[in-house]
Amino acid sequence: MLLQTVRPNIVQAIRAYRVEDLMQAAEAAGQHFLYANLTDAQSKQDVLEKIAESFLFPSHFGKNLDALFDCMTDLVHRSGLQPGFVVVLEQLPDSARFDREAREQLLDVFRDTADFWAERRIPFRCFYSFAVARTADASAWERVNEVVQAPERPAPKAAAKSGTNPNFGMNMPMMSSAFDTAMWINAA
Repeated sequence: MLLQTVRPNIVQAIRAYRVEDLMQAAEAAGQHFLYANLTDAQSKQDVLEKIAESFLFPSHFGKNLDALFDCMTDLVHRSGLQPGFVVVLEQLPDSARFDREAREQLLDVFRDTADFWAERRIPFRCFYSFAVARTADASAWERVNEVVQAPERPAPKAAAKSGTNPNFGMNMPMMSSAFDTAMWINAA
């Protein structure tokens, strides 16, 4: 069983684990599976809103880190005995509005949550991944449709009159390829 190889109260990078496998393992163990895909989030507020929406937090959720901790601990604890939790935070943003410090603060809330449940002997495993770094001017998704300019390449060397190809050395025979535009230009 997958969850037997992971400490019961931990927050760690998802690395070699697949979301589908974690979901099936949580289901097999009878534990809650909480998943938030944060691909579209750009700021701390976006991240908290997406987590609240994905985890079905109550409408009075305060959208701050303290409220996140309360929803992940006290609110759930008061609802009765819990079998355990597998949490996946996929694609935590990497942007100017959600920098490394903000990510660490968020992960600290989940570490504190893991400690809370550890004191009650309830497994709480949180797995996370980071989004690809984005620049301040354009995200990776915005740059996908941009036309890529081919780097300037030096003009191909003209074939020597001696019949040798300067690109291959003196003793190599002349070679032609449909992709060798210099041969086509010289032939014209």
